[in-house]
Amino acid sequence: MGWTTEEFGESHEGIAGAVLADGSEPKPVYLDLGSSADSVLETSEWWAYDGRMRRPRAAGFRAACACGWRGETHPIDGACWTSDDGLYDLDVSAARADWRVHIRAVERRTVPLPDQLTHLMHQLEEQLTSLTDRAPVAALKAVTMLERLLPDIGQEAAQAVRDDELSWESVGTALGVSPDRARSLLTSYLLRH
Repeated sequence: MGWTTEEFGESHEGIAGAVLADGSEPKPVYLDLGSSADSVLETSEWWAYDGRMRRPRAAGFRAACACGWRGETHPIDGACWTSDDGLYDLDVSAARADWRVHIRAVERRTVPLPDQLTHLMHQLEEQLTSLTDRAPVAALKAVTMLERLLPDIGQEAAQAVRDDELSWESVGTALGVSPDRARSLLTSYLLRH
């Protein structure tokens, strides 16, 4: 139910999170959706805080990003909780719009790619998509070639980043991910082969 981008994935997953009457954010709740251990859902989304089963009742919602960023609080009309239909009628698009503004800010802080490379990447995607329709085996051959090329380049880039002794926070900001995710990415490229 969360919002994600392909580029940033879980590092910037967003939700319409719950806000209590005092302005605080409640702890995540666990909802049992079935009989197996895999059917337990942990969430901080607004709708889970309905006042039932000793859960607090949300007075508002706001965009909440996995990176810790929070958007503006939007109030929830108390009538929302009086009928099940109210839950489905609540428009949380304002929170999603706030999160999109946050994502654009994250994008602006990332390291820019040269325009020529960006254009080349778009062309490559278009060419491979077209080739997949016309000649799928040839497209598969091209993808296989890219898969052979990328680990070596990734490893060289990761080694250069490590040699530059940049902080994980700097690398994370440049990539638009958390410092932990930046460390994980760098390590995975360094350990390939």
